[in-house]
Amino acid sequence: MKIQSSPVELLGAMGKVYLVGAGPGDPGLMTVKGKTLLEHADVVIYDALVSPSILAMINPNAERIHAGKRRGNHSLIQEDINALLISKAQEQTVVVRLKGGDPFVFGRGGEEMEDLLRAGVAVEIIPGITAGVAAPAYAGIPVTHRSYSSSVTFVTGHEHAGKYQPQVNWQAIAQSSDTIVVYMGVHNLPHILESLQQGGLGPETPIALIRWGTRPEQEELVGTFATIVQQMIRAEFDAPAIAVIGNVVNLHGLLSQSSPSIHSIPCPSAKEN
Repeated sequence: MKIQSSPVELLGAMGKVYLVGAGPGDPGLMTVKGKTLLEHADVVIYDALVSPSILAMINPNAERIHAGKRRGNHSLIQEDINALLISKAQEQTVVVRLKGGDPFVFGRGGEEMEDLLRAGVAVEIIPGITAGVAAPAYAGIPVTHRSYSSSVTFVTGHEHAGKYQPQVNWQAIAQSSDTIVVYMGVHNLPHILESLQQGGLGPETPIALIRWGTRPEQEELVGTFATIVQQMIRAEFDAPAIAVIGNVVNLHGLLSQSSPSIHSIPCPSAKEN
């Protein structure tokens, strides 16, 4: 992959924005294409959940801008991020928008791409491995299995107030999917579990919570609908975490014995701008 990195000097010239998925945290899961772009970037605008090992891959001469959004603490609102991307594309050749997981899986990548294209900015998507698959895998939980699950639903547990519909139809999901993977649902988990039970799932339904999936600090809680909230309280378990719901969770005890090793790749640190 050939990338030429230089300031945009010609009048009216535009750089290109790359929406890069950083994966769930383990630097070994970063794509080769994404890593190459980080090494050649002029500016990198990154989210809060991008791991330090991934940030260490960034060109040391690149400008770094933190644009993370965590519950109750937004460095930049989405509209400002979109405007910043357009502005940087007018100044630099290679602009990387670095997002945890995959940009198009609850990563607002589609929204950013829309605004960039409307502004006449060239943009390319570089998919990443989403936490909804990788975190369960590192915990020994396959999201599908011929004996337990032939369907999986990925759903957000944290909705935007002005979105296309007022709420997720949890009852319908409970009735239609063997495995349910909930992103950003820890703080709303009691409501989510109540709604899923109204849809027909019982209190003994298996559930696993995986925090900081694929990172060295990965933590797991495994229980049932009847026990998991109290387990969370006792363990002081907090976001960011993925919830996996369904009979595939019962494989955790066996398959987690062969979970992938998690190692941080040592890289020289680069000073943030």
